[in-house]
Amino acid sequence: QAQLQESGGGSVQAGGSLRLSCVASRSTSIYNMAWFRQSPGKEREGVAQISHGDGGGGTYYTDSVKGRFTISRDNARNTLFLQMNSLKPEDSGVYYCAAGGALGSFFLMDWKSAHWGQGTQVTVSS
Repeated sequence: QAQLQESGGGSVQAGGSLRLSCVASRSTSIYNMAWFRQSPGKEREGVAQISHGDGGGGTYYTDSVKGRFTISRDNARNTLFLQMNSLKPEDSGVYYCAAGGALGSFFLMDWKSAHWGQGTQVTVSS
C-alpha cells in the first residue's frame, strides 16, 4: 500500500502562491491522482486530478480553481504537485492528496478506496 505525505502548506496573503507536494512511498504511476481539500464544517471537495502514467490522459479542475491551480506529477520522484497561484481566502483548508480514484469524478465516493495522505494546512488571509 502506498503511503502518501503532503508538504508545502502554509499561510499566505490573498494573491500569493504556494506549491504543494505529495511524495509516495512507492511508485504511483499506475494511479490517477488528485488533490482534495476540506475546510472546517464543510465536506471534503475535489480540487484537481491528473491521469495515471505521464498525465497525458488529462487533467481536471473544479471550476473555482481553473486558471489558478495546476496539477502535475513526476513519476521518477513518485511526487504529485499542486501549484496554486492567485490564492483567495476561500482556498483555505487542509489539502489532501489521493491516489487510485476515478478520473473525471470529484465525488468522494469514487475515491473512497484510494490511498490518502494526512493533509497539509493552507491558510489564505485577506
